[in-house]
Amino acid sequence: MERTGTTRRVFVAGAAAVTGAGAAGPARASAPRPARSAGGGTVAVMGGGVAGLTAAHELAERGFSVTVYERRALGGKARSMDVPDSARGGRRPLPAEHGFRFVPGIYHNLPDTMRRIPFPGNPNGVYDNLVAPREMMFARTGREDLRFAIPWPGHRPERLTPDELRRALTALLDTAVRLPAHEVAYFVGRALVFLTSCQERRDEVWEHTPWWEFTRAARMSVDYQRILAVGVTRNIVATKAEEASTRTVGTLGEAFVLNALGRGADGPPDRILDAPTNEAWIDPWVAHLRSLGVEFRIGWTLREMRHGDGRITAALVDDPDGVRHAVTADHYVSALPVEHARRTWGPALRAADPQLARCDRLRTDWMTGIQFYLTERPPLVRGHVNCIDSPWSLTAIAQAHHWTGRDFAAEYGDGTVVDCLSVDVSEWDRPGVLYGKTAKQCTRDQVAREVWAQLKAALNDTGSPALKDGALHSWFLDPGVDGLGTPHPTNEDELLVHPVGTFHDRPRSETRVPNFFLAGDYVSVDIDLATMEGANASARQAVNALLDRAGSTAPRCTVRSLFRPPELEALKRHDLLRYRMGLPNALDLG
Repeated sequence: MERTGTTRRVFVAGAAAVTGAGAAGPARASAPRPARSAGGGTVAVMGGGVAGLTAAHELAERGFSVTVYERRALGGKARSMDVPDSARGGRRPLPAEHGFRFVPGIYHNLPDTMRRIPFPGNPNGVYDNLVAPREMMFARTGREDLRFAIPWPGHRPERLTPDELRRALTALLDTAVRLPAHEVAYFVGRALVFLTSCQERRDEVWEHTPWWEFTRAARMSVDYQRILAVGVTRNIVATKAEEASTRTVGTLGEAFVLNALGRGADGPPDRILDAPTNEAWIDPWVAHLRSLGVEFRIGWTLREMRHGDGRITAALVDDPDGVRHAVTADHYVSALPVEHARRTWGPALRAADPQLARCDRLRTDWMTGIQFYLTERPPLVRGHVNCIDSPWSLTAIAQAHHWTGRDFAAEYGDGTVVDCLSVDVSEWDRPGVLYGKTAKQCTRDQVAREVWAQLKAALNDTGSPALKDGALHSWFLDPGVDGLGTPHPTNEDELLVHPVGTFHDRPRSETRVPNFFLAGDYVSVDIDLATMEGANASARQAVNALLDRAGSTAPRCTVRSLFRPPELEALKRHDLLRYRMGLPNALDLG
């Protein structure tokens, strides 16, 4: 368990005191070539995250012989994991994760896959393991928190005590007073500009305009900046408002607004799983893929995609013992995260397709999870909490309430833990409130203390303490983070971010190499965001391209785009004429 030898008492007391891939060598062994199936050829899928598992799923259903090679664990960043040495009395280990899962109703491709993964007792497979929180909260530091019901048919707001109702009204009025009416009107006007912009203007102008600039945040009030500029980008694209592409933020903002209105949605705007991710989704998925004939090689690390004679001739892969193998197949799908995938593309492969070299310009950043295990249920909003004033851009959710039908204490840990507060840390380069250091400069123990302090600053500041030091049992920080507090910290699971211009550097799933395809959340898809949905959609695109190249008659994968409201199309066509004439959008008054 991630306590680094620190007891709860020392942890709390300490916080209080401070307040005052290598080059590929020659292959040394050869893995046997998979037997060709009756319905297709052989495919080596490199990477077992959402993209790799989706590709394997679609290919196996179409008769291909598929082997997935995964360096660490199936599920990638989406997986959950066990806290080491945390199980007692026949219980399962405490569940941990890279970050909490979020499956909004704007997703269509991923839910389709989930419906096709069998789960005992569920007519719609693992899809039926999705549950919808009914509210969310913007937690303000030093002010009342903004609590919102999430609109959706059948949703009923959580019951409020008189004191909670008083606080909710106070927060709304306080924000209304501090957020000037003319700023609200201006923001709505900017939103309408984007909504009525043609695709060309979005791709060529708004893609190169930071959201901060588009919303004129620099000239607005602090509340405008925190809620409408910073808060929106953190919730939607997990990147900095000063850098984020307006095309990306606006596209996803439009989709979420339409989702809340019930337009073109697969389900409610906010959905999470009703159990740890591996239990509710990944493990059943892997079991289903095995039943379809998919083979898995866990602990195998891709070193290079070997290129020759215009094709991929082999994938050089190290097995768990460090022995290198030349894996051969008819087709290869690279489903690794971009920061790992591009290390495996040598000069010859890059020369064969210039879009691979452009991937070097794609940027990744740190967004990493930490879990706090509590011996008391925190009286938090039953949904996501965005601590919009926190220096480290924290978002969180208390999970036990949503894991319906489970007794957390009876099933996990030592019997004393009743809830898991899962927190995402999005900002790792800004000084915190305890040590005056960035998260990367802190040790793992200091990161935990700092995050806990920032959570308490946001949630315990209005006379009703939600988090108690005495209820803190332990914590667990993503093991992919290493070297914290040293000059060279590393993170094995970075997240693609979306500064201006990113859209034009994202590659297609189909490459110029006839037996090589790309899948991953960095690949160009309609959602234009590093998400599980993007990873799933890109894998479907890769499979379709593979089917075309193989001359297969198998049905193509369905790839759903984001919903486009038809009533805005006439306005977009008008804007296209203005754009081609060099004129601004008709609603763009500056």
